[in-house]
Amino acid sequence: MPRSTVIPVLAYPNLGEAIDWLCNAFDFCLRLRIGNHRAQLNVGDGAVVLVEQPSIKRSQPGELGDSVVVRVDDVDAHCERARQHGARIVLPPADHQYGERQYVAEDFAGRHWTFSQSIADVTPEEWGGTSGRL
Repeated sequence: MPRSTVIPVLAYPNLGEAIDWLCNAFDFCLRLRIGNHRAQLNVGDGAVVLVEQPSIKRSQPGELGDSVVVRVDDVDAHCERARQHGARIVLPPADHQYGERQYVAEDFAGRHWTFSQSIADVTPEEWGGTSGRL
């Protein structure tokens, strides 16, 4: 297993298509593939596990109900790469008051991915949040 503390497990209708699409569009890297039922992808210093579930049909946009947030170094360049490889950009790159520049892309199966770049060190109290154990 990858060394990440938290590893999302995401279901796709076709494992091979998911591996190819996510690696091409989002610059993830295949770590391990186990037949046609499971794969591990490196995502920066983290990871995701993909499982094949043929019963999952391509959903309506955002219908899968889950999403993943991934930290990147350059949101704008990442967004352009994703767009060139067929990602539908749901929300274009924008700066947010909590110190992040983010965009949201939809993959070929309808899952939403938020890519985030830190642009300012802002305490939660500065934008109306409450600090916990940071």
